[in-house]
Amino acid sequence: MDVVSNLLYLLVLLLAGIGGRRLGLLTESRADVLTRFAFYLALPALVFTSTSTQSLGDVLEPRLIAGFWLVLLVVGAFGWVVHRRTSSPATRSVAVVQSYHCNFGFLGLPITAAAFGGVATAKASVILGVGGLTQIPATVAVLALVNEAEADLTEELREFLANPVIGALVLGFLCSALNVSVPGVVSNGLGALSQLALPAALLAVGASLSLDTGAVDLPTVGSVVALKMLLMPATALLAFSVLSADLSTTRAGVLMLAMPTAISTFIYATELGGDADLASANVFATTVASVGTIFVVLQFVG
Repeated sequence: MDVVSNLLYLLVLLLAGIGGRRLGLLTESRADVLTRFAFYLALPALVFTSTSTQSLGDVLEPRLIAGFWLVLLVVGAFGWVVHRRTSSPATRSVAVVQSYHCNFGFLGLPITAAAFGGVATAKASVILGVGGLTQIPATVAVLALVNEAEADLTEELREFLANPVIGALVLGFLCSALNVSVPGVVSNGLGALSQLALPAALLAVGASLSLDTGAVDLPTVGSVVALKMLLMPATALLAFSVLSADLSTTRAGVLMLAMPTAISTFIYATELGGDADLASANVFATTVASVGTIFVVLQFVG
């Protein structure tokens, strides 16, 4: 599909998820089934098929990791500066973490696969792994420190490492490193399963979005959207250009970093004393805004 078709496909699925929830078709239990299917089956299949068929030398590009960390640091610092004067710790902490915490798994990886496929998807899988190891500790630390809440970082990291997507990433790299060929029947089955990652994830995300504008600070939501959806992809494009990254690295890095705020930040905010209403509104606003900003990003890197 071309750029316009990809974005229309994304928008239709996202709206179908939102509409399905409002019409009562995607109930909480059905949305949960979709989420589990994407998390435990479709996304791991996508990660494995994208990494096991690629050369490790092509995928493990130092500029990819360097650029990712640079962008995360810069945008995180901007978020802290912009929101440092916010009086409420609960609001300030959520605004800061949602300015940089990306939805790599449910949106970033499937969208990268649909847009570019091949080695770019494998590199996006690397960002998914490194991103989780970076974003989760940073987000938990900010929320816990600002809100003076107790957090078990070890438990959070243990849960992340037990993530089936991370297991699929490690297994894919092992198959690539050892030059292990996957039987055709298994490969075809995993390939078919991986094709369902994007529709399942988008429907689940759409069904989970909710917005209550009466309970949130709209200027703060606007600043989070500006930082996450405008500053972050622009910084990513600049960073990978300065690092002279190749095309697949730039595509994977910029597109993954252009993703909206992860839904998991709402869960972290709820558990660690953050403003849950603001967290929900930011997830909704950045996800809706991403339809337009991803279109612009694809014009630059596509």
